[in-house]
Amino acid sequence: MKKATKVLALLLTLTLVVGMFAACGAKTPAVKVININLTDEEYAFGVDKDQPELLKQVNDFIAEIKANGKLDEVFNNYFGDGTPKAIKSAALDESKDQLVVATNAEFPPFEYTEGDNFLGVDMEIAALLAEKLGKELVIQHMDFEAVCLAVGSHKCDIAMAGLTINEERKESVTFSESYYQASQKLIVKGDDTKFDECKTADDVIAILKTMDSTTNIGFQNGTTGQLFTESTGDYEANGFKVSAKGYSNGAMAVQDVVNGNLQYVIIDAAPADSIVKSINEAA
Repeated sequence: MKKATKVLALLLTLTLVVGMFAACGAKTPAVKVININLTDEEYAFGVDKDQPELLKQVNDFIAEIKANGKLDEVFNNYFGDGTPKAIKSAALDESKDQLVVATNAEFPPFEYTEGDNFLGVDMEIAALLAEKLGKELVIQHMDFEAVCLAVGSHKCDIAMAGLTINEERKESVTFSESYYQASQKLIVKGDDTKFDECKTADDVIAILKTMDSTTNIGFQNGTTGQLFTESTGDYEANGFKVSAKGYSNGAMAVQDVVNGNLQYVIIDAAPADSIVKSINEAA
């Protein structure tokens, strides 16, 4: 019995030592996402107001790809075990029958670039839509804030850029039926524990309301994250007193958290996960 006791004690000691080494070796991520939906939004495509026939075609197409599983296949390429597909853009040529798509290709996994190729949920849907309509696909990359304006001024046919339906954008475009449920999430430094006990959006908002202008929060210009942070539009009730800082894309904002220039970033959930994963893997 004594021998067995000694062996058991030795095993327990070894287990403790291994656990200590594992803990010491665990690496704190550079940044992390607080996994709480701060908003409830719907993504849709913004169609040229002067093209009602295109709007009908787009809505019919959305219904079709929802029913036949094509939409789920595209989502699986970015949220599951599928493989993203590279999409080529044709050159703009007014003599051809083209579908001209306005986007901001700095919003993974909905739109981004690799070399001369476009990838992302919206870009694959754009390719399927162009094929359905029998048109050549042209993708025009621009600042996010210009996407709906480009369609509103008839320079593009449709905006496909992870667009949340809101009243301001309705002034420039007519929204299609929704194809994706979205939300905003908070990104913090990897060792920040302030929000770890939060269970709801109200819990997160309550903490943010205690912060003053010495707290810097970033967002991508023109997005719901900006409205949420600046307490404007549908989010006026937030009443935050923080310092808000806009960026041309979310990745730049999150990198500034790593660099110590921001405390937080508020951005759409899927891009939040994609950007944080990329930055942590590179760290």
